[in-house]
Amino acid sequence: MKIKASKWATFGLLVALGCSSKDLDKVNPNLVTNETFFKDGPELVTAVNSTYALLQSFSLVAREYWFLHDLRSDDMASGGGQLETPRNQLLTGVHDPANFVMNVVWGGLYRTIHRANTVIQNAPRAQADDALRRRVVAEAKFVRAFAYFELVSMWGGVPLYREVVNTTGETQPRATADAVYQLVIDDLTAIQNDLPASYTGSDVGRATRGAAQALLGKVYLQRGNHAQAKVEFDKVINSNTYRLVNNYLDNFLEETENNPESVFEVGFSKIGDFNWSTDGDGLGNETTARSQEYAAVGWRNLIPSNSLLEEFEKTSQGDAKTDPRYFDSFYFVGDMYNNGTRRLDSASIQGNISVIHGQRRLASWRKYSAMYKTADTYYTSGINFRLIRYADVLLMSAEAEALLGNLQVAVQRMNQVRARASVAMPPYPTAKFPVGSRAEVLRALFHERRVELSGEQTRNRDILRWRAQRLFTAEPLSYFQANRHELLPLPQEELDNNDKIDQSNQNPGY
Repeated sequence: MKIKASKWATFGLLVALGCSSKDLDKVNPNLVTNETFFKDGPELVTAVNSTYALLQSFSLVAREYWFLHDLRSDDMASGGGQLETPRNQLLTGVHDPANFVMNVVWGGLYRTIHRANTVIQNAPRAQADDALRRRVVAEAKFVRAFAYFELVSMWGGVPLYREVVNTTGETQPRATADAVYQLVIDDLTAIQNDLPASYTGSDVGRATRGAAQALLGKVYLQRGNHAQAKVEFDKVINSNTYRLVNNYLDNFLEETENNPESVFEVGFSKIGDFNWSTDGDGLGNETTARSQEYAAVGWRNLIPSNSLLEEFEKTSQGDAKTDPRYFDSFYFVGDMYNNGTRRLDSASIQGNISVIHGQRRLASWRKYSAMYKTADTYYTSGINFRLIRYADVLLMSAEAEALLGNLQVAVQRMNQVRARASVAMPPYPTAKFPVGSRAEVLRALFHERRVELSGEQTRNRDILRWRAQRLFTAEPLSYFQANRHELLPLPQEELDNNDKIDQSNQNPGY
């Protein structure tokens, strides 16, 4: 959905006009407030659009969201000296509560929650069709659940707001992680019947029933509740709503957005310049900086790590086939770009060189790079961001099945992903990845998730989950310190501005 964010952004705010004369102490009758808005169905839709607008914003999926996730995984390495200090701090594990990237994402998530709460709280007043009202509230609860899952999975227990906050006196103390997760689970369970399986026309891209089920399954999986995760993933798989697209790269191009593999994606449109507002302020369709930040001929701030590049199966390393996802995920010197009119050369690429099985090569990200159709080095793109793909659902399902002891089903799910037409990798078991035991199936799963979902903001949470369940045999993050790096620190801005939270509430190690 290429949602154009509405121009209102004042829900829940109180406007006080101080003046010495009572005759001048008046409120603008044209001012949009909660009391004057929410009159009908169209205004309900406008209101819920504002929650999607924040997902589109600079503080979240247009820029800082994927930086925060990617920098905390072993999929990434520094592209060179051009990587800014706050980002390098996260990449190397020396971040503190003042880290800019972390603070911006935290703020964006809470602004998203505020807008969602405003919709949920005021929707009953609207003179609107009941089915539309239920759908809009369900969409708002989906976005709120998404935001709280991001917060609790990265920071642990956080302040929990179920209603609109109008004054600073309504700030909340830190809730337990269990309480936050319970709200997320309750929201995603309650809304499934009020969301459609799919949309048509301009509504394509809104939260669907399958998106709620997939996100709920992901939440249960992160919590270690594999039986309930299986229930939700089975709903998505058995709905026959989604399928793997034949061409792996179609998941990262502008021309193939909202395809049958997309369960939930955030819409962007290449209209105008990049919007640096942290609020998704309604100036029009948003672009994303992902291509510019990561592309081989862009800023190249982050590049694939050596360990990720070595993870892919290759005939040069004795595997039966070189995984096509290797070349679909990364650009190398000699590759063609700009609609096949240019060949990538080393002079066009700034920054660090990778070492892959002992060989030095310039490797850069191809996923979400607009280089396939442009040679512009400062190009913000309109490529939609796929936050949940059906391939991810299949592999999360495989994990739940394996940990429930259903090894055959787990292997079948992984092989379904490997059998994609443009990938066609030999099915498990392979010489390198036997699957005769639970430990072997999990090892194959760790591999498959990494090569299928590299650079898609899944690896950091995978690491946290597998570490917590003691499934890892070796620590993948070289800097990791126990009782510190499991969680991010509560942001300094929250410590400064929330009178119910202080340093005694800070996460361990900070």
